Amino acid sequence: MWTAENRARYDRSKLRYPSDLTDAEWELARREIPRAKRGGNKRTVNEREVLNGLMYVLGTGCQWRAIPKDLPPRSTVNFYFCRWQHDGTLDRLHHALYVRCREQAGREASPTAAIIDSQSVKSAEKGGASIDRPGFDGGKKIKGKKRHVLVDTQGLLMQAIVHAADIQDRDGGVLLMATLFGMYPFLLKLYADAGYQGPKFQAGMARVCRAVNVEIVRRCDSGRFVVLPKRWIVERTIAWLNRCRRLSKDWECLNRNALAFLRWASVRLMLRRLCQN
Repeated sequence: MWTAENRARYDRSKLRYPSDLTDAEWELARREIPRAKRGGNKRTVNEREVLNGLMYVLGTGCQWRAIPKDLPPRSTVNFYFCRWQHDGTLDRLHHALYVRCREQAGREASPTAAIIDSQSVKSAEKGGASIDRPGFDGGKKIKGKKRHVLVDTQGLLMQAIVHAADIQDRDGGVLLMATLFGMYPFLLKLYADAGYQGPKFQAGMARVCRAVNVEIVRRCDSGRFVVLPKRWIVERTIAWLNRCRRLSKDWECLNRNALAFLRWASVRLMLRRLCQN
């Protein structure tokens, strides 16, 4: 919470753009960015400026062509956006920051409890042959994609996938849990809403995460607002990530690019949390 004493820690008015990295944030991110390969000419690209360009697109939601001239060219920023996604740099950076955030909060690196939920987002106008299929969410009346997220009790993003909106939560939840591949070996408890109840989700969890116990947190029908145990944590995380305007709609043609921007939003969140405490 902002107070008169700690407000200065959140002040970014002295930066060129509010989305730029501070010196402390760059020092944390720089450790996971690979160095240039040996041989050939020396690298002339400034990785910090490339990361600033990525954060500018993520935070403002602008087109690649609208990147300001004092940042690297859009082709350079887009190249490193794809390169860091394919060579695992984004995954290593996200995991390293996640472990540091857990340690800063006095928690173990691997959580024992997690919360799962999904968010349906509308697709923007786009065309072409190389487009991942959208879908229609009958419950939300939304045509687009669905972001499935898994967070810990601190609200930090553990894992996420992006798929068509017509895939039910119980099916998408199994797909999400199947991508963990033993990343969190001490995970024992999973909190979910009523969309994940039923034998189909339980059978899928028995195949991919046999040791995880699923607890369904049902909605209160008392007619007044009630904060549901554990479920508010994942809703808050989705609200945090949606502060990045690139995530306001499904602008990406490919699911992997949409997932990359979602993870970059989580990286931004963790960098600021680590450097503002």
